[in-house]
Amino acid sequence: MVTKSFPTNTASVKPKRALLSVSDKTGLVELAKALADHGIELVSTGGTHKAIKDAGIPVKDVSEITGFPEVMDGRVKTLHPSVHGGLLARRDDAAHTKAMKDHNIGAIDIVVINLYPFAETVAKGGDFALCVENIDIGGPAMIRAAAKNHDFVTVITNASDYDTIVEELNKTKGEISYETRRMMAAKAYATTAAYDGAISSWFGSQLGADMPPVIVTAGTLAQPMRYGENPHQKAAFYADGTKRAGVALATQHQGKELSYNNLNDTDAAFELVSEFEEPTVAIIKHANPCGVASHASLYDAYRHALRCDPVSAFGGIVAMNRRLDAATAEEMVKVFTEVIIAPEVDEEAKAIIAAKKNLRLLTTGGMADPAQKRLSIKTIAGGYLVQDADAGRITKADLKVVTKRSPTAKEMEDMLFAFRVAKHVKSNAIVYVKDGTTVGIGAGQMSRIDSSRIAAWKSAEAAKTEKLDQPMTIGSVVASDAFFPFADGLLAAAEAGATAIIQPGGSVRDDEVIAAADEKGLAMVFTGMRHFRH
Repeated sequence: MVTKSFPTNTASVKPKRALLSVSDKTGLVELAKALADHGIELVSTGGTHKAIKDAGIPVKDVSEITGFPEVMDGRVKTLHPSVHGGLLARRDDAAHTKAMKDHNIGAIDIVVINLYPFAETVAKGGDFALCVENIDIGGPAMIRAAAKNHDFVTVITNASDYDTIVEELNKTKGEISYETRRMMAAKAYATTAAYDGAISSWFGSQLGADMPPVIVTAGTLAQPMRYGENPHQKAAFYADGTKRAGVALATQHQGKELSYNNLNDTDAAFELVSEFEEPTVAIIKHANPCGVASHASLYDAYRHALRCDPVSAFGGIVAMNRRLDAATAEEMVKVFTEVIIAPEVDEEAKAIIAAKKNLRLLTTGGMADPAQKRLSIKTIAGGYLVQDADAGRITKADLKVVTKRSPTAKEMEDMLFAFRVAKHVKSNAIVYVKDGTTVGIGAGQMSRIDSSRIAAWKSAEAAKTEKLDQPMTIGSVVASDAFFPFADGLLAAAEAGATAIIQPGGSVRDDEVIAAADEKGLAMVFTGMRHFRH
C-alpha cells in the first residue's frame, strides 16, 4: 500500500535523454533526427537501434546503460533498474535523486514505444506459440512506468503523435509542457489497456470458453461527432481494429461527414445485404429495412426494393452486394438518399452520384461474412449484456412442414428469403415477400398482430403510390421472426393475401395456429430458430 504522495510538477521539462524501442518503424528516423537536433541523447534497442544508427544518427545501445546484454532472444533487455529507475525517479525528491546517484542511474525523459504486433499476428492466423511470443512484456512495463511519472517523462506510443512532439520542441526551444505530458500519459494507458484486452480476449477464446470470465473492450477514436442520436447527446465513433468489411473500414468518396445515425443505419443496411448471394439491394430507415429485393441485376433489385415502401425510402440508406453501375446509380439519385454503400463502384456511377454533393458514397472493397463469429455488446445500468452476434441461418433442410399443404418450390424460395430479411427487422417483425422482393414489412411493435397489420397496410399504401390494382401482399409469403402466440397474427396475414407462412414454432398454441392455417389452405413451415432483434 502506497502512503506517500508527491506534489504535481506542472512546469515544462527540457528532455536530455530519450529511449526508443519500436516494432513499427514508421517515422522513426525522422523523429530520432529531430530529437538529436535538440541535443537529446538517444538510447535504443535491437532493430530500432540499427535503424537509427544506419541513418547516421548518434545512438547508444541500451546495454551501454544497463551494463547487461540482451538475452533470451530479446525477451530481457529493458527490464532493468537502470531503465526503470531512470523512468520512475522523481527529479524533485531528494531520496530518489540520491538513489540515482548511488546506483549510477541516469534519467530518461522521453520514451518512444510501440508494442509487438500481437493483434496483427492473431489476425494473420499465427499459431498459439507464435501469438504468445508476440506478447510484449518490456514495452508495456516501460510505457506504464513513464506514464506514471508523467510529471517528468513524456511517453509516446503512436507514430501519429511524433509530429506533435517535434512541433512543440521546435516552438519551445526544446521543452515539453505538462499538458502535453499528461495527454500522452492518458494515451499510453489506453494503449496498454487495449493491448492487454486483446490478449485477454484471444486467450479466453483459445481455452474454448463461450463467454470469458472477464470481458475487456477497447477502441480507438476514429471520428468525433457533432452529436449522437439527438443534438443534446455527445457522441463519437471508436474503431476496435476488427478486419470486417463494412462501414467502419469503408472509404468515403464524397458527401458530408457521417453522423451517429448514419453510421448505425448504414451498418444495418450493409450487414443485411451481406446475407445474400444474388444481386441484392436493401433500403434502410431508422435501422429497419423498408425494402429488400434480390434479382438478376442490381438495377432490377433496386427498383423492386423501392416499390415496397417508396415513401419511407425518402432520406434512407441504400446498400447493395454488387459493384454499383451507372444505370442503377441513375435510378438511385432520383430519390433523396443519405448514404449509398457498395463493395465497389464504377467510375461512371461515381460521376453520376457526384452531382449530389451531400450524398455520401461509401465503398467497402468486399462483403461482410454473416457467419463470422463476433460479440454483440449492449450497456445496461451496472454492466453489459454480451452475446454472440446472430449468425444463425436457415436452409431448406432445416424446415419442417406442419400443415396439410406443402409449400410450392416458389413459396419455399420466397419464405427462406423472407426469414433472412426478418432477422434484420426489429421485433416484433413480420415480412411479406413475393418473387424475391419484400412487399410489406412490419417492425418493432409490441404485438405481433399489429406488425402483421402494419405490414399489410403499408403494402396497400405502396400499391396506391405505384398505381397497382391490388396490394402486393396478394399471393405473397410471410415470415415471422418468432412464433405466433395466437392464430390472430396468422389470420391477419391470410387476410392480406399471404399463401404460405414461415415461423420458428414453439408456442404452446402451435396446434391452434396450425389448425387455422389448414382451415385457410395455407402452407406453413417451422424453422426451430427465432431471430429476435431488440
